[in-house]
Amino acid sequence: MSTPVSSDLTLQETVERALARSKADGCVVLATESSSANLRWANNTLTTNGVMLTRSLTVIATVAGKTGTSSGVVTRSALTRDEIDTVVKAAEEAARAGDAAEDAQPLIEGAATSDWNEPPAETSIRVFDTFAPALGDAFGKARDTGRHHYGFVEHDLSTVYLGSSTGLRMRHVQPTGFVTMTGKSADLSGSAWVGQATRDFTDVDATTLAGELDRRLDWSERRIELPAGRYETLLPPTAVADLLIYAYWTMSARDAHEGQTVYSKPGGGTRVGERLSPSNLAMYSDPAYSGLECAPFVVAHSSSSTQSVFDNGLTQGGTHWIRDGELSALATSRYSAELTGLPVTPYVDNLILDIPDPAGSIDDLVARTERGLLLTCLWYIREVDPQTLLLTGLTRDGVYLVENGEVVGLVNNFRFNESPVDLLGRFAEAGGTVPAFSREWGDYFPRVAAPALRVPDFNMSSVSQAS
Repeated sequence: MSTPVSSDLTLQETVERALARSKADGCVVLATESSSANLRWANNTLTTNGVMLTRSLTVIATVAGKTGTSSGVVTRSALTRDEIDTVVKAAEEAARAGDAAEDAQPLIEGAATSDWNEPPAETSIRVFDTFAPALGDAFGKARDTGRHHYGFVEHDLSTVYLGSSTGLRMRHVQPTGFVTMTGKSADLSGSAWVGQATRDFTDVDATTLAGELDRRLDWSERRIELPAGRYETLLPPTAVADLLIYAYWTMSARDAHEGQTVYSKPGGGTRVGERLSPSNLAMYSDPAYSGLECAPFVVAHSSSSTQSVFDNGLTQGGTHWIRDGELSALATSRYSAELTGLPVTPYVDNLILDIPDPAGSIDDLVARTERGLLLTCLWYIREVDPQTLLLTGLTRDGVYLVENGEVVGLVNNFRFNESPVDLLGRFAEAGGTVPAFSREWGDYFPRVAAPALRVPDFNMSSVSQAS
């Protein structure tokens, strides 16, 4: 929960007050400030813009009892001193009323990091100073051709301060930005989409993005109807990210250990150590990966099968989830690592897929295609079978037919049925790894790098009427 900022307390003072008021055996405090700016446009005209500053407070109280340690977690907008005290009291009451927490562990110890006293980072509408004029030029060109532009950009700087009764004091600033642009033909019957994640908008070129929309709308001038079936299909990095993120989100070691997921070993245990792909590919996360940097320590506002509030502040580095085609790790907390016998490898807030011997860009793959489909993105993705990670969903905003190395027209949309884990074992060719903004999940998980993939038999299970 968040609210506009109106407090006379700094975030550090908020943390210290909460810790000082705590009467629990242990306490962890997460104070977050989010500074954001956005632009929205429709029909070649800016419609809204704004800036916002919000704060939230999470207090985690731990109480030792005869049968174990219980925890109470309360997250609220807490700005005044009295409101902070109320959150602390509520967390302690929840801890004392609750049963012993199965994931209880000693709180992480430490001291203050060198940047603890730094203020929260703030963005402003000026972050779009280069992007906005180029967008205006794109609007003018679209009006001249009768086409229509719609879209949204957002930039957020979120600063979290983590303090613990053990002495730990940590700070992290997370820049997150993205642009999503849709173009429509003059009669509104055809549409195309492009998207990009960014940390600061210095690498976002509105002219290039609008040019790609125009190229795809040009492809759409010829319409081709195709039936359902299995097609050689080119997945650009955006569509690969749509599928890959779901494969990552289901990498819970505990769920796999309990036989609930595609990563479960028949008869018990997990598939860690099992080969998933004949390619020596690597799927990994790294907080220091250039352009996708994220928190190098655990920030957990709640406990689940993949994270624990007791692990707040735990240092996390790079983790190979798949190494040389072999499943090498699953997401664990300290508790689930003990439960499953696996190393402690918490989730990291980015994901990278690297495949050996990349074969250029998506355009290079198109140029080598005799006949196949080129997707743009996937949406409305849902899980059908967790044991195989079979997913279903729809294509959207551009499925194109490729013949003899050229895009020859727009194809109707399809419903697909595929497993991203299975695809990693049967793709025929891959491009180079590049930043990849997921149409379906990018708002929640924007920090992805992936290659384009050629799949010889992608399952378009039925024709869709979606546009």
